Amino acid sequence: MKLAFIGGGVMAEAIIGGVLAAKLTPPRDISVGEPVEARREHLAWMHGVRAFSDNSDAISEADLVFLAVKPQALSEVLISVGNAMDSSQTLASIVAGATMDTLLGGLMGQGAVIRVMPNTPAQIGAGMSVWTATNSVSQAMRDATGDILRTLGDEIYVPDEKLIDMSTALSASGPAYVFLFIEALIDAGVYLGMARDMARRLALQTVLGSAQLVEQTGRHPAELKDMVTSPGGTTIAALHAMESGGFRAAVLDSVIAAYDKSQALGRKQ
Repeated sequence: MKLAFIGGGVMAEAIIGGVLAAKLTPPRDISVGEPVEARREHLAWMHGVRAFSDNSDAISEADLVFLAVKPQALSEVLISVGNAMDSSQTLASIVAGATMDTLLGGLMGQGAVIRVMPNTPAQIGAGMSVWTATNSVSQAMRDATGDILRTLGDEIYVPDEKLIDMSTALSASGPAYVFLFIEALIDAGVYLGMARDMARRLALQTVLGSAQLVEQTGRHPAELKDMVTSPGGTTIAALHAMESGGFRAAVLDSVIAAYDKSQALGRKQ
């Protein structure tokens, strides 16, 4: 299968790297449309793909075209993509907030569209991608898309597009929430008098191990939390402070705010 990427940024490169590592397609069958010359040179040198300044040149031979640009650039880029694509090609968008209606409108009635919401851990093969597709997308193309997304980590296909905006708020924006929590843990260790390198090591392994424990045991997080919490102990004192500070409500409000913003971006496009 021949792939094209409109936009050669971090997420596009993550997908390219995953596809090549899994040997799903050779470098010669991957093309990238990217306006920044230094970026084109990097992708060609690092991955052996073909890089073009003109989007139509990148698209011309592709079976599947990944749209990987910033939301602010979508309207302009979608016009050039729509003019260059034909009915035999499928468009896969990873643009935050770009709805199916927006994408279909840009393609002037050509209906084979896939909408994907990945997250940044895809860069190391530990990502979470949630995606959906129009009825015009063939089963073979759906299977190929699933194969591509699994090179980035886990993937979930959803039949209802509204779950994409929800996933944007939870898993796509989610790494930032986790990074902030990790940073706070490290700073807390430093405040107590611990060397920053040691605090960082403890915080990272604690977060990583806790996530793995939830995944591998299949137990509810509340049950595992209770296993750590002894009566009158240090953990319940910490949990009381978190609840008093509105930690749980802050997380809920943050995800809801991200969801509202995702929907607002979709309405603007």
